[in-house]
Amino acid sequence: MQSDAFSTHRRALTGIGGQRVWSLIVSVFGDLAQDKGATIPGPVLSKIMAAMDVRPEATRVALHRLRHDGWIRSRRTGRTSLHSLTAHGRRETIAASARIYASPDTIPRDWQIILTPEEDDETALRTMDYAPLMTGVLIGARGAPVPPDAALLQGETLPARIRHAVAPAPLCAEYAALYETLKRIRSDLPELTQLPPVHRAVLRCLIVHNWRRLVLRHPDLPESVFPEGWRGHDCHRLVYDLLQALPRPTDTDTGH
Repeated sequence: MQSDAFSTHRRALTGIGGQRVWSLIVSVFGDLAQDKGATIPGPVLSKIMAAMDVRPEATRVALHRLRHDGWIRSRRTGRTSLHSLTAHGRRETIAASARIYASPDTIPRDWQIILTPEEDDETALRTMDYAPLMTGVLIGARGAPVPPDAALLQGETLPARIRHAVAPAPLCAEYAALYETLKRIRSDLPELTQLPPVHRAVLRCLIVHNWRRLVLRHPDLPESVFPEGWRGHDCHRLVYDLLQALPRPTDTDTGH
């Protein structure tokens, strides 16, 4: 039955990793209300969060925090509250969306290593999609900008030790857990595509949320850079396919 499949996959997705309510709400707005001027009415947001098994008081506290942090703004129209991303929240969401919703066709194929002086700012280099291997040694996708004072190295294969440095065991384990969950969701797609709009929105947002909290923790690097058994790119392909199969509900569908 549809309701059984939804409950099973909702529990699996909410059981992976830490599911902070404020972060869930960020994922909801990032997926359903990212467009300029888009809002989510209070009753609709409450329905979505309840379907995620989040208590109303927890939702209220999380919304208060997000308003205080400048991510969400709320206004009343009659007896209904309308919630939306602030300009700051929308900028941050759009920046993250480039990774979250990217097609698997954009996965880089080749890598490069740069050697930099120790005084170089590694934080700035991370924003250029480099991952540190050790002090002054960073790896990125081939074609990434090379600082003027850096030496560039390229090759075809990497030793296993370096590949494990790129993706620590805990991150690999989290991706492996997400991969197994996404595979089970894909197997139930014929039922899930027939879900009521709010339940479809919940599954979408939980998929996006679990993907977002992992993919934004590392640069976009070729598969050959990661250790054997890495499931990050497999998750990328599954997430992309599932989001295509479970389109966003329209305003009318969700009761806006």
